[in-house]
Amino acid sequence: MTFYFTGIRSFPKLWKSNSYLGLSSSHSYLSLFLKDCYGIRNQEKCFSVKTMSAQNTKAMNLLIAKARCVRKLDESSNKQVSADSSHMFAAGAAKKRSQMNPSSKDPVLPPVENIIQLPTKPLNSEEWDKLKEEFKEKANFENWIILQMVKCHSSLDVAKSVLAWVAAKNSGIVGYDLLVKYLYLCVFHKQTSEIIDVYEIMKARYKRLESGAYTLLMRGLIYTDRWREALLLLEDLKKVMIPSKKNYDDCIQGALFHQDVNVAWNLYQELLSHDIVPMLETLKAFFDFGKDMKDDQYSNKLHNILLYLRNNQLYPGESFAHSIKTWFESIPGEQWKGQFTTIQQSGQCLGCGKTVESIHLSSEEYEFLKEKIMRDVIDGGDQYKKTTPQELKRFQNFVKYHPPFDVVIDGLNVAKMFPKARESQVLLNVVSHLAKQNLQVLVLGRKHMLTQNSRWRRVEMEKMQKQASFFFADNISEDDPFLLYATLHSGNHCKFITKDLMRDHKACLPDAKTQRLFFKWQQGHQLVIVSKHPGAKITFQHILSYDTVVQTTGDSWHIPYDDDLVERYSYEVPTKWLCLHRKTTKNVNVWNSLTVPLLIWLSGAE
Repeated sequence: MTFYFTGIRSFPKLWKSNSYLGLSSSHSYLSLFLKDCYGIRNQEKCFSVKTMSAQNTKAMNLLIAKARCVRKLDESSNKQVSADSSHMFAAGAAKKRSQMNPSSKDPVLPPVENIIQLPTKPLNSEEWDKLKEEFKEKANFENWIILQMVKCHSSLDVAKSVLAWVAAKNSGIVGYDLLVKYLYLCVFHKQTSEIIDVYEIMKARYKRLESGAYTLLMRGLIYTDRWREALLLLEDLKKVMIPSKKNYDDCIQGALFHQDVNVAWNLYQELLSHDIVPMLETLKAFFDFGKDMKDDQYSNKLHNILLYLRNNQLYPGESFAHSIKTWFESIPGEQWKGQFTTIQQSGQCLGCGKTVESIHLSSEEYEFLKEKIMRDVIDGGDQYKKTTPQELKRFQNFVKYHPPFDVVIDGLNVAKMFPKARESQVLLNVVSHLAKQNLQVLVLGRKHMLTQNSRWRRVEMEKMQKQASFFFADNISEDDPFLLYATLHSGNHCKFITKDLMRDHKACLPDAKTQRLFFKWQQGHQLVIVSKHPGAKITFQHILSYDTVVQTTGDSWHIPYDDDLVERYSYEVPTKWLCLHRKTTKNVNVWNSLTVPLLIWLSGAE
């Protein structure tokens, strides 16, 4: 597409800049979508110090001694909590494992070609012609140079000089792609008047735009007096496609900025109706808007957002967690108090002392999940690509005529823990360790494990078969469906051992509820061996006793959140928590019943 600039204000002219609360300098250009990278840090608390009289010295000494005991207890608890960060599903655990096992090969970087120094000030036509001569692919120079400016966030003056140069060479014609890239720079630099000028040009010349231009225009207009035109652009976009979560986020943020909360909520409900998972920034904006607001209806909607996080296994970042805390504490007359804390291995919150939800499924949840996995993963999955109906039937009969198992082992997965060790010896050590505890053990293996070779010794296989039950599948078969079937068929007490994260099988499940239950069950049943070398004592990572999910008891909320400094993979869960509790009349009476006698005793101790 091309466009004539005849009659449009000249490019060298410095148009007036109107700043707005839109993009920040931390945004980058990749696919015309911009990501907010700001986070709010914990702020220091200031305390006033008052001189104490001599008659209270003894009481103060008692309180200091008590504080020391509490501090030691907290330090001991923190040591216990720190162990949580090492479990398989803890945020950052995968990153640590990758750092402990770095790749032996250095990454190969692509060759760098056609690198030129980007101008830092506007150039005239002669200077651009000279620079183009230095570029080998002359036909692509204009698009290439403006793209480099976008990536480096060059100033608008320099970008305008490119467009003026192109227009002068082409009778006032500037290509559509150049115009969109220039629009990106206008949005990035928050040049409102420039954005509106480009918008007027596009509106006059094109009936339809591509999605990237719609996105940029909506992002540029939402913080201007013409923000409602961004909603019209959203309607235009809906005629050809479902808008992205970013499009909805821009319009919702603009509506809240301009105090039109009804439009914001309507857009949010529309977004959910398309089964689009909203951006966390969108949800955060609703909490920021509700600060200091006494509105039960609005509060209920925010509570529903928290329940949405729970039901979809979503976790706020630090900045969002601070917004949630601020909103709760700002509700007039509610007396909420929040603190950032951690959860002990026992499941007890270090902040309020309450025990959070158990990781173990109820009998109803277990039966529901079992039925879903049997239907969607075992019977309805793609397991027949790696096995046969006859083999699966043979395995089902095998399990049916054996007593329930306590532990199911993915034999090959465990045997390959130590690449340089003999696989049959590694597996024998694990099986023997479990057999000594009088556990009913099932080992899932492949038929080639029965063939004598340097990796698999027959005598060691015979020892294992005396200590555990074995099922040997065909060599091409997939182990995971067998492992899931045997573990679920044995009952809620049964654990399984594998390093496989089961992400493919989780993806086969039909809805968010079932996927969340599967992940909850997996965390409570998957054992991971942490022995560091062959022959070492067999030890397992502890299994979490609590569920890492947003949860409430009515007068308290516990919200796991992401630490900005920790890289969390999708199958990991946060280790940091926001604890919120409301001061009720009952709490105050209990507190008075404890503190008043203590104060009377301290005053009489003198």
